[in-house]
This record gives sequence, structure tokens and C-alpha cells, in this order.
Amino acid sequence: MLATLLRRFIAFELTVYLALALYVLETPVLTAMLFALAGVLGLRLWIVGLTFVFARRHRSPAPRLGRFQAIGMFLGEFAAFILNFVVLSPFERWWMGADRLLPNGRRPPVLLIHGYGCSRAAWWWQRRGLEQAGWTVATISLEPIYTDIENYVDAVARRVDDVLAATGAPQMIVVGHSMGGLVARAYLRKHGVAKTIRLITLGTPHLGSELARVGIGENARQMTPGNAWLAALASEEPSVDTVNIFSSHDNFVTPTSNLLLPRARQQPIDGLGHLAMLYSPRVALFLREGLEAQETGSRLK
Repeated sequence: MLATLLRRFIAFELTVYLALALYVLETPVLTAMLFALAGVLGLRLWIVGLTFVFARRHRSPAPRLGRFQAIGMFLGEFAAFILNFVVLSPFERWWMGADRLLPNGRRPPVLLIHGYGCSRAAWWWQRRGLEQAGWTVATISLEPIYTDIENYVDAVARRVDDVLAATGAPQMIVVGHSMGGLVARAYLRKHGVAKTIRLITLGTPHLGSELARVGIGENARQMTPGNAWLAALASEEPSVDTVNIFSSHDNFVTPTSNLLLPRARQQPIDGLGHLAMLYSPRVALFLREGLEAQETGSRLK
């Protein structure tokens, strides 16, 4: 569903920009094509810029970054936004294919749950790295895109059961990015921890985000700070070994103090954007440490 919507939107964008360049500005065809490409990139540059402006209004308690580090973080987040929403997600079937759910007697399988407005394509880079490191990795696309988070829980439960049946494993590790971490916690609240060894969250707004106030759908409302759903989630969910990896300078979860989950082992990272976490070697390192903690011990805080 998301892939189709993104392809149609990008096609519509390109058509509008080309028509504007050809028939209003009366430019040559090659110039019009470059104009259309610049329009696609420019709109997304504006969107990413707005998230940083919004984050600046809700200041992070973390020390401010130096100029060049801040520029590097912004460019990294912009590149991640383009990669996720222009390259990967619109063409998910090309990039992802079916999950390779093979029995692995040495390690439990891993289920990756994406965040708000994304699909399983968001895990393309991280899934490759985990598989190369010897993990059996499953993904899921949460649909519809904008709905109550509770509506995702049974789909996650079915995916967990399917993965465990395919791999023969008794338990698995669940990893959630952004809203995916809340979906994972909602799954544990409803279905318990019998099938889950560990939960790892990446950039999850455990206490909500001010940016969610401008989001679409009930799931955005549930991610606003102080709402009843988040409070109920915190008071009713069962305890499970949890690792919380987050960026101290996150541009989507504001203020960044809302990224903290008190009962979890915390792993902060400086100078990294929200979407850039999905393509960050630093995050990949801490994610693998979190996955392997039971086997080798962890350096996570």
C-alpha cells in the first residue's frame, strides 16, 4: 500500500514539475528533467529542514553540536530521507524480497518492526548487515499506515508465530524503530513475554513527541506527550529485558528526553538523525551488541 502511494505521488510530482518547466518556463527538455529532479529533492529538503526547526523549538538537554557536526547530521538525515522514501519504500519488492527464515540453532530469530509512515523497506540496510553477521531476520509492514497502534498488535503476533514456526525457535528478539518500538511494547502487553527474549528499541518516543501533534492518524495522536494510551502502556506492560538505543539529537522525537525508557539499558548516540539511525554503522554496532548480550555480555550502559 505505502509503495503504491509513494510511486503515485512521485509520478504526480514529476509530472507537475515537468509541465511547469516545459510549458510555463519554456525550458529545453533536459533542463526540464533536471528541474523536476530538483523539485523532488527540494521538497524533501524542506520537510527535513522543518523537523530540525521544530526540534530546535523543543530543545534537547544534550550539549549542542559544533557547526560542522550539525551540518553533517543534517545532510545524513536528508540522505536517509531520500533513500527511505524515494529509493527504497516506493520499490519495496525490488529491494527486499521474502524474508529468509531458516533454522538457526545458535541464535534466536529477530523481528524488525518499522516506524510511523514507513514499511519493511526501511530495514533494507540493517537486515543485510544482520544476515551477514549470522542472524535470521524477519520483517513486517504495518498497515493501514495511519490507524490505532493497537490495530497492529495482532498482525505482529501472527508474524511472531509464523517466524517461530518456520525457524523452529522457541523465542525471538523483537527490534522496533520509532513507533515500531511502541508497537512491540503493545504486543508484549497483550500477548506477554513467553515468546520474546529481548526487546530493542531504536529512537522510540517512549514518552511521546511534540512533533506527533502535527501527524496524521490515531497513531500520531497516541504518540503525543501525556496522552492516556502511552500512560496505560507504561503501567500495564510486562517486564522484559530491554535495550533502548537513541540519538541525543533526534530531530523527530522532541524533546529528546522523551526517548528514555526508565527500566531499559540506555545507549545514547550523539549527532545522528532519526531516520539516519536505520543506515548508521554506529547504530548497527550497538544493535548487534544488544542482540548478542546474552551470549557475550554487553558494553551497553
